[in-house]
This record gives sequence, C-alpha cells and structure tokens, in this order.
Amino acid sequence: MNPKILKDSQHSQCPYRLSEIEHKYGSQIHILSNPYLFTTLARLGQPETKQPLINQLLNILYRELVKVVVNHEFPLVDSNIETRMATTHPEAHFLAKVIDPSSKVVCVNLARAGTVPSHICYDAFNYILNPEGVRQDHISINRKVDDKEKVVGTQLGGLKIGGDIDDSFVIIPDPMGATGSTIKSAMDIYRERGQARKFIAMHLIITPEYLNHVTKNYPEVIVYALRLDRGLSSPRALNSIPGTFWEEERGLNDKQYIVPGAGGLGEVINNSYV
Repeated sequence: MNPKILKDSQHSQCPYRLSEIEHKYGSQIHILSNPYLFTTLARLGQPETKQPLINQLLNILYRELVKVVVNHEFPLVDSNIETRMATTHPEAHFLAKVIDPSSKVVCVNLARAGTVPSHICYDAFNYILNPEGVRQDHISINRKVDDKEKVVGTQLGGLKIGGDIDDSFVIIPDPMGATGSTIKSAMDIYRERGQARKFIAMHLIITPEYLNHVTKNYPEVIVYALRLDRGLSSPRALNSIPGTFWEEERGLNDKQYIVPGAGGLGEVINNSYV
C-alpha cells in the first residue's frame, strides 16, 4: 500500500437504502416513496401544464430516477481518488468505493412517449460512466387499437439497434406502464440479442394490470416507478396494501388510459394529438 494514499474506513463501503412503499407485487417491483418526486409528477399531470414546462419536469423526474437506479442496482469498485489538494497534501489521495465506470448501459428509446425520457437517461449515464460503454437504441412503436379504441398490441415502425446487450444494463424509460404491451415488444426484441446483466424499466406511473403482465411474462424485468395508479379499483383494494387484492385492482379505463394518470403523456410531450 502506498503510504501516501489515505485509507479511511468510512469510504470502504457506500450503503444505500431505497425509499419505497410497501406492496405485495414481488421483490422486482420498486414503487418509490419520495415526496419531492411525487409532487413534481403531480404537477406534470395537471391540465395547465404544457410545453416547455413538460420537458423541464421530465428532465427533473428522469434524472432523479437515474440516480435511484444507479445507487440501488449498479456495482461499486475501489478507486484511488486524487483531489486538487494533492499538490500540497499527500493525504489528498484516498481510497473509496465508487460506481464502476466500466458498467455498460443500453438506453431504449421507445418513440414517441419514451424519446425525451430515453435521451435524458442516456445523457445522465454518460456523465457517471465511461461514455464508450453507453448506447442509445431506437424503436419506433405505437399502440395498436381495435374499432372500439381498445389496445390490442403494438405496431412497430422500425428499429435502430446498435449491437448486442451482453453484460449490459438495458434501461427502458417508458413514462406510462399501462398495459404492458410496449414492454412486451421491447423484451421480445432484446431477449434475442444477448445476455443482459439486468433489464430495468423506469416509469413515472404504472398500473396493477401492467404489473400483472410483467411479473407473469417477464420476471427478469426490474421495475422502478414513481406512482402506482389504481383509481378504478374496489373500495376494499383501495384501502389495502397494494397487491393484497390484486384481482380487484384496476388502473385502466375502457380505452386503456390510466386513471388518475397523466392524460395521454405521449400526445402532450409532442403536442401531437393523434
């Protein structure tokens, strides 16, 4: 050990405790308990909130979500850190645990609601990790509906995938986890492109229907969300710990929009109501 390098026991570990609500959906599901982000999200969904404030709020929400995901899911490594004080104090070299900068990330842009969130995440990961290991892919996707405007799947418009996903954190920043059809399309694409280190879906709002679909069909997906919306559930379910009466929980209306939700966020983000 170099005697000039400071080894302080407080830096030998970097514990992090996730603040999340209690639920019964399974250990892969994380619904955050964060008053600041909850309040910011509430403002995002209010009728008077328009562009450019929409994108500013998305930036706040997704940059904070990246912090949570990195703190809770990414590996740490020992690092020899030098500060500017090293020119006069040898103790200014110290050993500490930091996020492993060699961690590889693939951010998935699910156009159109996911385009802005994906770019925010991509930009944030480039600051904390080695940029050469951070990639953004693009999937053009939209809801497929029947003649009653009920979602029956998704329609792919095109793909731009930059390589395999071996040993990568595959990040899926999709604001609304409504039916699970978008996650299905993404997972069907990426399951064939290598062995991911982790699949992590980052949402603003999710529904019980979404969680039911994901946990049954894609149990490897780790879900992070700021809010669970189940406004059309039974009174008994609404007065219980989420997931207790899962079969009585409902967050989607007949057109499969989220209630209380944020009112068609993809349309609002893009100012395009089609």
